[in-house]
Amino acid sequence: MSTPTQQLSDAGVSIWLDDLSRSRITSGNLAELIETRNVVGVTTNPSIFQAAIGGGAEAYDAQIAELAKAGADVDEAIFSATTDDVRDASDIFLPLYQSTKGVDGRVSIEVSPDLAHDTDATIAQAKELHAAVGRENVLIKIPATKAGLPAITAVIGAGISVNVTLIFSLERYSAVIDAYLHGLEQAQAAGHDLAGIHSVASFFVSRVDTEVNNRLDKVGTDEAEGLKSLAGVANARLAYELFEKRFAEPRADKLIQAGANVQRPLWASTGVKDPALPDTLYVTELVAPGTVNTMPEKTLEATYDHGEIAGDTITGTYEAAHKVFADLAAVGIDLDDVTQVLEDEGVDKFIASWHDLQATVSEALKAAATR
Repeated sequence: MSTPTQQLSDAGVSIWLDDLSRSRITSGNLAELIETRNVVGVTTNPSIFQAAIGGGAEAYDAQIAELAKAGADVDEAIFSATTDDVRDASDIFLPLYQSTKGVDGRVSIEVSPDLAHDTDATIAQAKELHAAVGRENVLIKIPATKAGLPAITAVIGAGISVNVTLIFSLERYSAVIDAYLHGLEQAQAAGHDLAGIHSVASFFVSRVDTEVNNRLDKVGTDEAEGLKSLAGVANARLAYELFEKRFAEPRADKLIQAGANVQRPLWASTGVKDPALPDTLYVTELVAPGTVNTMPEKTLEATYDHGEIAGDTITGTYEAAHKVFADLAAVGIDLDDVTQVLEDEGVDKFIASWHDLQATVSEALKAAATR
């Protein structure tokens, strides 16, 4: 009998785990999730590595000791530990990468969030990470800040596959698509094989509902109350509408005919923040072919236990999603302001997690040096 995660995969959704740690790799847990939960990729971010290294330091003790002995500084130690984890996870996913011709079997690693507003430094570190991991199935994560957009173009143009992260607004998503297409044009001019370049565009979902719901509470009317927890799904569905439209246009079609891949929408931030909502809300409401849903383990397990998963729940919902946006505007919700606040907060949160990770590794290096 088909499991719910298999049904999701059959509907054209790639399930990627939004978590990675050394213990997941060495214990066989990651391989088990691939085998039993239809997981075909992994995403990481500074918060995930902070939890992995801060909460499971013993798995990193030997490496930290070696790095301390070699005189590595904090950033060198983080770079070494995280690229090792991503390389090992990439090896586990290699058969999937090969069987899907590069579409799945992907592992993401993010440039330092401290570089989110520095284009040149982002490009340099993206290339450095790609070379250090040394695996074809790695994806370099670059935030969709204004400074990140030209970095996305340059890195794609160099033939490196990219996971574009921290997308909240439709306007910024359209700019991300432009950056990807421009990068493909540069790659083509440089003689790169377009078929080997892949990208996903990570559209954040639950954080939109959290911010909008807080604002609706302040409005305080019955109309506002009736609009709670609708914005995240509506925003994502309109992103898929935009994806369909933009990749059917002549510019994209010309590149696709030359062997290029579409940049798949990826639903990120899919763990519900409101305990009154179903754990699988941002899974079952966002089913469509050619998408990725990156899930924390709690959401993954809830999906596996869900029961039957319906087919496409996005296509054909666009009119209703536009109405949600119109109704939110009618009660005074400024979605442009919502998404800008979320982008700023997203960068700040990742920077804070990165600094926490630096502090954790700094203490570990000091402790190792005194032993």
